Amino acid sequence: EPIRGYLGSFVSHFDSPATSTRPPGRILVIRGGAIGDFILTLPVLAALRDRLPGNHLEVLGYPHIASLALSAGLVDAVRPIESRPMAGFFARGGDLDPQWASYFSVFNLIVSFLYDPDLIFRGNVASVSRAQFIQGMHRPDERGSLHATDQLLGALQSLAIFDADPVPRYCAGAPQGSPEPLLAVHPGSGSSRKNWPEIRWRELLAELARRERLRFLLVGGEVEEGRLERLASELPAGRVEVLRSRPLPEVARRLASCCGFLGHDSGITHLAAAVGLPGVVLWGHTNDAVWRPRGPRMHLV
Repeated sequence: EPIRGYLGSFVSHFDSPATSTRPPGRILVIRGGAIGDFILTLPVLAALRDRLPGNHLEVLGYPHIASLALSAGLVDAVRPIESRPMAGFFARGGDLDPQWASYFSVFNLIVSFLYDPDLIFRGNVASVSRAQFIQGMHRPDERGSLHATDQLLGALQSLAIFDADPVPRYCAGAPQGSPEPLLAVHPGSGSSRKNWPEIRWRELLAELARRERLRFLLVGGEVEEGRLERLASELPAGRVEVLRSRPLPEVARRLASCCGFLGHDSGITHLAAAVGLPGVVLWGHTNDAVWRPRGPRMHLV
């Protein structure tokens, strides 16, 4: 009952316009990190959208990654976190930029997943904003067995959100039809130690091309420069396409049109799982209980 009373006074600021005359609330989620980190945070955004409907929901993060949430309709706006004037908020007694101070002041609720061990950022934001501030974990604890999405959702328990869907989901629209099955392959990752040797990929893809009437979509970014082209050159002409360094919403749409996925422990693998692809993931030494793709159709080897 004490929890209900506390939350009742707080959540009243976030009533849906359909049931209240109050103006809609404004919610800010601050999330940096790599592609996989952001995708594993999609359940947080989905839960806030579902449980606090009708409110403006915004992400402060890296636009080329956070655009996924915007294109999926999970947030209303994205603001770039890479701003030099914002640096003062990370320094004790820092010079707080007036424009950023004004920006933070308009929010009713701020959920931050930034690394802030001394709570300096939180304190500086509190000096310019009356928002309820919830500090989430910057990086999930890898020593246990609780999955990263469950750990990240833990930040919402103070809002009485305990049973949110922990599976990252990205609706990329209706998949395009294809006369031949299209297999998505991501033969890289952000760390070379997670990667299967390129020669093994060459052997596997050659065998698949020989056995099955497949087309191949080789996906990657700057870190796979040269690798995708080398692998593509070994496959039959007309049956392979290279998709490199494209916007993530476009990558998601192309993945959704595929019949399956092969990859490593990477952000693109988490994206493939989020669009619902079945696949096989070649997994290294990362704690799979914490970091494995949450999609039920992904199998780890």
